[in-house]
Amino acid sequence: MAPPTTDAIVGYQQSYATDFTGSSLPAGWSKFVGTPGGDPGTAWADSQVVVGNGELQLNAAFDSKLNEWITGGTCDCSRSQTYGAYFVRSRMTGPGPTVVESLWPVSGWPPEVDFNETYGDAATSMGTVHYGGSSNQTDHRTLSIDMTQWHTWGVVWSPTTIYYTVDGNVWGEVDATNEIPNQDMTLNIQQQTWCSSGFACPTTPESTLVDWVAVYSPGSAPAPSPTTTTTTTSMPAPVVATTSTMPAPVVKSASPDTKISIEANLPISRLAAAVRGAALTIFRRHAHTVTVMAPVGGQHASFDRRVKRVQQIDSMLTTDVRNLGSSAPRIFVRWAKSSNAARLPFNILLTVSP
Repeated sequence: MAPPTTDAIVGYQQSYATDFTGSSLPAGWSKFVGTPGGDPGTAWADSQVVVGNGELQLNAAFDSKLNEWITGGTCDCSRSQTYGAYFVRSRMTGPGPTVVESLWPVSGWPPEVDFNETYGDAATSMGTVHYGGSSNQTDHRTLSIDMTQWHTWGVVWSPTTIYYTVDGNVWGEVDATNEIPNQDMTLNIQQQTWCSSGFACPTTPESTLVDWVAVYSPGSAPAPSPTTTTTTTSMPAPVVATTSTMPAPVVKSASPDTKISIEANLPISRLAAAVRGAALTIFRRHAHTVTVMAPVGGQHASFDRRVKRVQQIDSMLTTDVRNLGSSAPRIFVRWAKSSNAARLPFNILLTVSP
């Protein structure tokens, strides 16, 4: 499939496109090398970035000499702009390394706009805006989708709105203007493993394949305002099309808090995995506060066991978040009275607050 045409989006003009012909990166692209910040158990290597057969390939492989996984990362670092639309047609060969397609600031951080990001699985993508200067606040959207199939991922970025798109349809929107970057950004595409942190750790070599990239700049005429739809259940109209209006958003906003339920009676190995998943959410949200809500009920001995298990979870969370490279959040435990708590699964509810 070829990149979209130069005038495929109303109000924008194509400023750059490549379909990765030849056997080397296009002019202006650079490869990542070295150890990613906050992730000492992996490395980027220029050998893991390959162009061939009309595709860009980022390859994750185990390096026996380094005794760690090495991955590929690249950026179109020579071209930057403020506002515009970016589209990347890509797929994963399987789960393991993370995939991140993002806009990265020319200077300073944050901001950052991740418009296709995984945690190492192949069934979910995420859109995230990092904002707020040194406080590094985040705003997330998630989408369930088969990442092993070809998809066209996009972000349409204006002073007032960020739209996340997939295959020509809007699936997420950010309309809080204080979260939207207003500085030059470049396009980054990368893999990464997090084996030392207990997730996104491949068991076999896997690749991220990129068919093409297309970038658009705002034209002389402003892009039309999006339409609004409240009664239809169908997917919105395509963004990449000769239409006179932008599509109606599917997702309006995200809750300021994230709630995670954990069955605390799980065997310790499964409980540890569940807590690691919660720690990853805490890390990605740069949360300052986590409230652990646990039920009160049952015999005194049963309650003692519950207290000890909650203390274990508290300790696990603190350790896991620190291992991910963040300072531990404040963790508060709240016990909720429940007359039948002893007869129910010992579930706790984590409320993650930015």
